[in-house]
Amino acid sequence: MTLSPLPDLLIRPIIDLALTEDLGRAGDITGEACIDPGARLSVAWVSRQDGRVSGLSCARLALAAMDPTARFEIVTADGSDCAPGTVLARAEGKARAVLIAERTGLNLLGRLSGIATLTRAYVRAVEGTGATIVDTRKTTPGLRALEKYAVRCGGGTNHRFGLDDAILIKDNHVAACGGVGEAVRRARAFAGHLVKVEVEVDGLDQLEDALKHSPDVVMLDNFSLDDLRTAVALAKGRAVLEASGGVNLTTVRAIAETGVDVISVGALTHSAPVLDIGLDAV
Repeated sequence: MTLSPLPDLLIRPIIDLALTEDLGRAGDITGEACIDPGARLSVAWVSRQDGRVSGLSCARLALAAMDPTARFEIVTADGSDCAPGTVLARAEGKARAVLIAERTGLNLLGRLSGIATLTRAYVRAVEGTGATIVDTRKTTPGLRALEKYAVRCGGGTNHRFGLDDAILIKDNHVAACGGVGEAVRRARAFAGHLVKVEVEVDGLDQLEDALKHSPDVVMLDNFSLDDLRTAVALAKGRAVLEASGGVNLTTVRAIAETGVDVISVGALTHSAPVLDIGLDAV
């Protein structure tokens, strides 16, 4: 699969912050001590593991920030699968700049590729069921746009990006409103024609109450498999049903087979292991 990369405008502030943190007060004193100012270096980003690639723009922009004249070539695009030894990208530039940019680029590339790889595993686990794997807002502060992009690279779909792009009534909202039905009623009265209304329920009684007020989506939180099947029968297509809670690679297939429409998985972003990628001189 191939995806359009995120606009550089969204990534540059993250790169600048990371490079500033790494350079500290005095810059790269190792590079200054050991490398001639005019030296140049050719390198390749190489996967050490099987996975799904995401985040090559981070490596490109980290290098460009330190050497605007550097050449960068993508070999294996974001959204592509890789095996140990797969070359993801090649570059040539000022040696000092390449080595300053190395860790920032690898940190983000490995992080995002890890998310894409874990997402790929969940998507493959539910193939043929009709269920969609989506992420959550359990993202690294400051990296949400990048991490949600990585989920898309893995074949998943994005849930809401923030508090402003959909109404999601959680259990504490329900408690503050005095009930599921009242919370959905208020949300429906407030929402504009482009705003979706989702409500979280923790039992079949709350589901029935919610459905009376026509939410767009109902999140079934920590339902048993039997209750998920019952919920699908009760809803009869009147709302999109999202299963959440207790989802892992062992349970996700059975959850999908209950007939729910969407399965949200916080682990995609909060627990994905980093994909091992190295930068090799060539």
